[in-house]
Amino acid sequence: MLESPLPQLDRLFDYLVPEALVQDAQPGVRVKVPLRSAGRTARGYIVSLAEHTDTSRTLSELDEVVSPLPVLTPEVWALARRLADRAAGSACDIVRLAVPPRFVRVEKAFLAARGAASPREASTDAVTGSMGLSSGETVLARVPHLTGYVEADARHLLEPGARSAISAVATVAGLGTADAAPPADARPVSLAHGHATMGHWALTAAELAVAVLAGGESTIVVLPDHRDQAQLEAALAHLGAGDSVVRLDARQARTERYANFLSALSGDPCIVVGNRSSVYAPVGHLGQIIIWDDGDPLQSEPLAPYVHARDAALVRQEQSGCRLVFLSHSRSTEVERLVEIGFLHRVEPAPRYLPRVVPTAEQDDADAPRNAARIPSSAWKVARSALEHGPVLIQVARPGYAPVLACRSCGTAAACTVCGGALHVTRAGDPPSCTLCGALATSWVCRHCQGTTLRSSVVGAARTADELGRAFPGVRVVVSDGEREVLTVDDRPAIVVATRGAEPVAAHGYRAVLLLDGPRMLARESLRVAEDCLRWWSNAIALAAPGATSVLVGVGGELARALATWRQDGVASSELADRRALRFPPAVRLATLTGTSAVVTDALTALRGLVTDAEWAKMDTLGPVPVDDGSVRAIVRFDYAVGAAVAGHLRALVVKNATSRRSKTPGSGSRPAPTLRVRLDDSEILE
Repeated sequence: MLESPLPQLDRLFDYLVPEALVQDAQPGVRVKVPLRSAGRTARGYIVSLAEHTDTSRTLSELDEVVSPLPVLTPEVWALARRLADRAAGSACDIVRLAVPPRFVRVEKAFLAARGAASPREASTDAVTGSMGLSSGETVLARVPHLTGYVEADARHLLEPGARSAISAVATVAGLGTADAAPPADARPVSLAHGHATMGHWALTAAELAVAVLAGGESTIVVLPDHRDQAQLEAALAHLGAGDSVVRLDARQARTERYANFLSALSGDPCIVVGNRSSVYAPVGHLGQIIIWDDGDPLQSEPLAPYVHARDAALVRQEQSGCRLVFLSHSRSTEVERLVEIGFLHRVEPAPRYLPRVVPTAEQDDADAPRNAARIPSSAWKVARSALEHGPVLIQVARPGYAPVLACRSCGTAAACTVCGGALHVTRAGDPPSCTLCGALATSWVCRHCQGTTLRSSVVGAARTADELGRAFPGVRVVVSDGEREVLTVDDRPAIVVATRGAEPVAAHGYRAVLLLDGPRMLARESLRVAEDCLRWWSNAIALAAPGATSVLVGVGGELARALATWRQDGVASSELADRRALRFPPAVRLATLTGTSAVVTDALTALRGLVTDAEWAKMDTLGPVPVDDGSVRAIVRFDYAVGAAVAGHLRALVVKNATSRRSKTPGSGSRPAPTLRVRLDDSEILE
């Protein structure tokens, strides 16, 4: 396999292995090979070896074995090839995510530590013996108590090949609170040492991972970001598995990440903890994959071929037969579809803990200070009472001070007079400035009404904190957003203002949670807006202490009822039913074709000629329609039953377009052909 971005080179090439390289030229190693057509060398990986080849062809020889380490395992290669075919992309783009760049110093240290043993020579008997299991004993022989769930569910989760969707318990789990007596229905865990606090979901994931590790198998836990990683690592450390954790995430130094990658490659059972690319970790004895909060957009890969961590986990589970767990507070429509078709087993907490959620659309602010008018009187009373006992979380929609400004006279959004970008105020007392070019708007004039004064049309986290700080003199105010990172807060009374997804974890939980800006969040034009808001609110409510009150401001109806009853799956099921009626994902798959009008039209015509009549009956097209950059876009919707065939046809069109562009190089008398871009399963395309 060559490391090349050209789609026409996304195939296997045959090379002869010279006698001098036979010993090191093994499947999975990095190599350099000549490209006769280009007159240069290229990097790649050996995928397989054969004793004989077609003697009618003259083959080039390998130039060099870059490293004797087989860093591309057969399992990961098969996964990359399958995912690339499914997404009409190139396997090398996925391998680039799966295999970090090489560092010679790190590699030498790894080989020296391992001695002469091959990275894949770990004995299964030795592994299980080191974990305390007798020969032949299985994971099911030691089913742990899964905190917050019945034993039957715990046993099912550890069945070989089990596939499950777990609804996380809605409460925090405190470490270092052994003398506390939590309510029996909430079941927060009390640990004998340490002073960390985590979401209960982290304890659930850790218990499952430790149980699988005890059986001599590895677990991969895929998390959206470093905040979640910190919580999970705290839980694993408490359960005694801290030394078995292998971190693989984007925040690591590249040398550290490569060292940890080689540690996972060694074949020893471990628990890999990382972001979306960790789903490709080359662990040996893979026993389980856990995906936390698959609906988070950070789980979606922004690079071609745009494979979501959820889809990568599904394919890897199918290939390896390992256990698969989707864990979340609020289920995504994609997981709900898998539950409804019977692919995933539903696991619910037992006994069921219901958080106290009070929805309110109240606008009577007579009891609240004027500078806190965004908080209705009922929510204000809850916050004031809760501050007597500990911290209060207030979730807002946007970071900054005044992230969006408008003309005070006519209400038109204020635009920069230099570049047309939106104006904002970063902190109190600062003049308005452009979000794009940074120019100061000191003499701004409205283009519509000639007004010269501005007002804030959106209140950010910083301004909310300022207003609440004046309303609660003497109370500590903490801001956590994209500019200020706060991971945890202690038990002292405090007002914690956080943007969605940036909420710190409070020791023993928040005494109240106020969810502001709900109508503004729901006003976003997106296919996923309802499930995104439900997920943001659910994750925030889950940080509350057992028995604490959460107030959802300005939102009622089905979403509010789902939070009050902690039945978010009902909303997911309703959303899925609507999408089935409209043929929107995940009820169907879709592909977007982007390019010039001629390129997209020709591609759609060619696609119709490639598919059979039976396949075409399960497909339909929308567009082409113009997009912002002057190109056009068409959407092709198709049933899952013909997904592989349609992806293959689209891949053929991409290769044909790339080959055509390659043949029309500059200087040959004609311009290169325009690019055809294809992306599959991008549900946000309907924004």
